[in-house]
Amino acid sequence: MFCIVCTLLLLPVQGILAVIVLLTTLVFWMLYFKDSPYAHKHRTDNEKYFMDENARQVPFPSLEDEYTLDLSIIVPAYNEQDRIRPMLESCLHFLTDVGRKWSFEVIVVSDGSTDGTCDIVMEYIQQYGSDRIRLLKLYKNRGKGGAVCLGMQSARGRTLLFADADGATEFQDLEKLETVLNFLAANDITESAKPVFAVVCGSRAHLETESKAQRSVFRTFLMMCFHMHVWLFGVRTIKDTQCGFKLFTRPAARILFDNLHVNGWAFDVEMLYIAEKLKFQLAEVPVHWTEIEGSKIVPIWSWLEMGFDVLAIWLRYRSGSWKIRE
Repeated sequence: MFCIVCTLLLLPVQGILAVIVLLTTLVFWMLYFKDSPYAHKHRTDNEKYFMDENARQVPFPSLEDEYTLDLSIIVPAYNEQDRIRPMLESCLHFLTDVGRKWSFEVIVVSDGSTDGTCDIVMEYIQQYGSDRIRLLKLYKNRGKGGAVCLGMQSARGRTLLFADADGATEFQDLEKLETVLNFLAANDITESAKPVFAVVCGSRAHLETESKAQRSVFRTFLMMCFHMHVWLFGVRTIKDTQCGFKLFTRPAARILFDNLHVNGWAFDVEMLYIAEKLKFQLAEVPVHWTEIEGSKIVPIWSWLEMGFDVLAIWLRYRSGSWKIRE
C-alpha cells in the first residue's frame, strides 16, 4: 500500500488516471469474471492412481477416509532431480530411526516434471516399498498450491506435513511441531470424539535480521512490503506464511484443502486466511532453515504475482465471490 501511494505521488495526472483505470479493471475482473464460489481441484483418471513396486496401478485413498497411519508427508516437486534425492535421504533417515515407532508415508507430487524427478522417486519406491513412498504424477503443471492440495487429498495420516523438495528445513524440527500440535489438541478436546482443527507452521522469522544483512536494500524493501501486504489483506496471526514446513491435524486438512482456490505461491496465505476465519488453532514454531540453490521463485516477478494473489484472496472472500465450504 505504501508503495502504491508513493508511486501515485510521483505520477502526473494522466498517469494517476491510468493507474486508477487499471486497478478498477482488475477489481471488476476479479469480482465478476469469476469461477465457481466453491473450490474444486480437477484430477484426471491417471492421477487417481500410483504405481507400486511391482509396476501395478493402485488407487489412492481419500482424505475423507479415516486415517491408517500416524504421519503423511507431502512433497511438491517440479523438475527437482538435483534436489529431491538429498531431501528424501534426510527425510527417510529421520523417519526410519530405530528410536521412532510411528507409521508413515511420503507422497511426492510431481507437478508436471519433465526431468528425471519421477525416475528418482521410483528408485526409492523400489527400495522402501509403495506403502512408505508414493508418487503422485500430475500430467499438467498445477502450481505449488495445486500439487500440495492433491497430495493432501491422497494421504492416510493422522497428522499431515507438507515439506518443500529442497530440504531447506531440517526434519528433526518435525518433533517440535508435533509437540506444539499435541499441546493444542490436548487443550482443544472437551469430548473424546471432538475433532481437532489445528495447524502448526514452521517459521523463519527469527532469522530475519541475518537474512536482511545478506540481501540488497531493494530486495529487503520488497520483502517488507510483501509482509505488510499480507498482514493488511491476508493473515495476521502468523509472521512467516511462506515457510514450506507446516503440520496439520487430519480434520483441519480436510477442510482447508477442500477450499483452496489458489494454485500458485500464495496458496499458504489463502489456507491460513481460511483457518483464521474458521478460528482454527494456529501456532508458529522456529525451525532451522538453510537456503538451497535452485529455487523456482523468480525474484520480484514472483513477489508481484503473490501480492496480486493476496489482494485477490481478500477481495473475493470479502465480496462473496469465493465461499468456504465447511
